[in-house]
Amino acid sequence: MRSYLVKVTPAAKEDLKRYLEYIQRKLKNPQAAKSVAQDFRETKNRLKNIAGSIAEPESEKLRKRKLKRINFQRHDYFLLYRINDGVVEITNMFHGSEDYESKLR
Repeated sequence: MRSYLVKVTPAAKEDLKRYLEYIQRKLKNPQAAKSVAQDFRETKNRLKNIAGSIAEPESEKLRKRKLKRINFQRHDYFLLYRINDGVVEITNMFHGSEDYESKLR
């Protein structure tokens, strides 16, 4: 089984920070924010082993950008990533209800 090096872009770090702040400050639920942060870490770690085996996306926009999607296990969030020379680069994080394709950088 291939093992990938996983890197998180500054944009993806900012996405995570924004969601966690929203959960903590607006929803006033620090425990939920901790749980989402843990799910992020676990999803990132799963990518080390399975990034290459995830199916190509149906979305033409994602395919053009060479992006794949991995969903969190316990929350309605997901990561977008690409693989370059054995390195997984997490580019964005989104909530499942968002129109993420219109927000792609």
